[in-house]
Amino acid sequence: MLNHPTIEKLHTLRLTGMAKAFEEQLQMDDIAVLSAEERVGLMADREITERDSRRLKSRLRKAKLRHQAAIEDIDYRHPRRLDKSVMVKLTTSQWLREHLNVLITGPTGIGKSWLACALAHKACRDGFTAVYARLPRFFRELAVAKADGSYYKLLTSLAKTDLLVLDDLGAGTLTNEHQRDLLEILEDRYALHCTLITSQFPVDHWHETIADPTLADAILDRLVHNAYKLELKGESMRKRKKKLTQTDQSES
Repeated sequence: MLNHPTIEKLHTLRLTGMAKAFEEQLQMDDIAVLSAEERVGLMADREITERDSRRLKSRLRKAKLRHQAAIEDIDYRHPRRLDKSVMVKLTTSQWLREHLNVLITGPTGIGKSWLACALAHKACRDGFTAVYARLPRFFRELAVAKADGSYYKLLTSLAKTDLLVLDDLGAGTLTNEHQRDLLEILEDRYALHCTLITSQFPVDHWHETIADPTLADAILDRLVHNAYKLELKGESMRKRKKKLTQTDQSES
């Protein structure tokens, strides 16, 4: 049997992983020691790995994460009151299966956005879909969607997303329209999917950030009561890294 037509047929069937594994097997001097079942098994395993890799790349592309962050790279040495026991729970992604929320608060430069992206990256690795959005820009995109008629299509897409990361609540003024948009999105997601929000303001100050008391009550009711809270405090990590760099340069 000719090998090249077989490889071409595997590619035609979009079995690229199996095709690569088959080509590699042809280059192995001791391939004869493996049985037919073992060779096919190895090819099937490679196909599964290739497909999982493609799906992960697709999920990460759609997530549009701001940082290339991974939970394995989280810095627990920096004094910012990051509760490691809570992070261990979050890295299992069980909170995503239980449809819980995560609220990360703390001063500028403490690593809120980075942690949010690390958790979203882990969610994608575990097979969940995610979308990252910085809130000021997000509200502008919603306004554009209303103008071009794609608003409800966007809401439907967001409602189906397993994890929605909304970064920097309170960075800009929340108009009445912004507040209603936010409530609409959270209403679609409540008890069905997860929302992660970061903010410079403590959670108990969010009511003041959302000017309308009625809308504030409704928004917070869908966020706070079923959420993990990470309240970070301490010196900016960016400032600390800058100081360490300057110290290293002065000593060299």
